[in-house]
Amino acid sequence: MSNSELLSVEPLDLQFPFELKKQISCSLYLTNKTDNNVAFKVKTTNPKKYCVRPNTGVVLPRSTCEVLVTMQAQKEAPSDMQCKDKFLLQGVIATPGITAKEVTPEMFSKESGHLVEETKLKVTYVAPPRPPSPVHEGSEEGSSPRASVSDNGHTSEFSRFSVDKVEPQENTSEARALITKLTEEKQSALQLNNRLQRELDQLKREGKKSQSGGIPFMYVLIVGLIGLILGYIMKRT
Repeated sequence: MSNSELLSVEPLDLQFPFELKKQISCSLYLTNKTDNNVAFKVKTTNPKKYCVRPNTGVVLPRSTCEVLVTMQAQKEAPSDMQCKDKFLLQGVIATPGITAKEVTPEMFSKESGHLVEETKLKVTYVAPPRPPSPVHEGSEEGSSPRASVSDNGHTSEFSRFSVDKVEPQENTSEARALITKLTEEKQSALQLNNRLQRELDQLKREGKKSQSGGIPFMYVLIVGLIGLILGYIMKRT
């Protein structure tokens, strides 16, 4: 902060985080320490390199004004990262009610007898802030997924994203053996049914030749047996 009587300037060292091909801005704060209006003007030794907004203006009594200094994008970086550019802030007491548009260069002319206060500012290049390091979430590439565990030892809600449950190999083998056994029983029952059907047809033919016309007892027995076998097959399959 400057020790001037009119305007307090902060900072006195304009720091620009230097990056190639990028515009960089730095704020300058002017505080009026008096009960009068103070007109100001900002000059630089390299006007083509910088843009100052506003470069002239009025700071009201006991108030603060912000000036934005923007360095144009640079194509090359200095070898030693040192900058020789300078800024000069001029301040002068202005008449009450003056506006920024009414500020003229003659107001800062010492030859005209005006009391002009001057504050010199220097420019410094600093390293740009580094971006935060990326944090990899979840398991590392190539590693097997693991469920998250909370502080109390219980598996957290993320465990629901684990792989599907796989049945033990023993249960799978037993199921296959059972299916094979049922298939064999079904084939045997079908063969028995075919044989009984042939015998039933033969009994029907013999029954027609009988004079009494009654149904033989063996015929009834075979029909009932076929019904039981078919019911058994339906239940197992």
